[in-house]
Amino acid sequence: MRIALASDHAGFRYKQLITRFLQESDHEVVDFGVNSEEPSDYPLSIRPAAEAVADGECERGIVIGGSGNGEAIVANRVSGVRCALCWSVESASLARRHNDANVISIGQRMFDEELTLAIVRTWLDTPFDGGRHARRIGQIDGDS
Repeated sequence: MRIALASDHAGFRYKQLITRFLQESDHEVVDFGVNSEEPSDYPLSIRPAAEAVADGECERGIVIGGSGNGEAIVANRVSGVRCALCWSVESASLARRHNDANVISIGQRMFDEELTLAIVRTWLDTPFDGGRHARRIGQIDGDS
């Protein structure tokens, strides 16, 4: 799977961690920055990553910041993106099963590396349930 990845300076370390994990799992990573822990403005890297998902350049995306809140807000401003702020394995599973989340946001300051990778793994492996949830996605997108 081709996955867009982006962070701000506060999420840079986990972006590197997730990049290694994805590559070892045979996913293709498209890195939209940032490339260091130097202070940065997160919309400048997050928006292009979200746009790559919305445009079909990437199948999914992961955005990372200190809390993940700002990154989720930016990603969700892009039409066609359904970004879920994930904080647990269950939230990642439900983001896929019920919301067909094509982007997730993670807060580096919120939990440890082990949980981060478990969240990413769950989100990648969990299918969308469809059914009544598909109808709701249509309502979110204004299709119904």
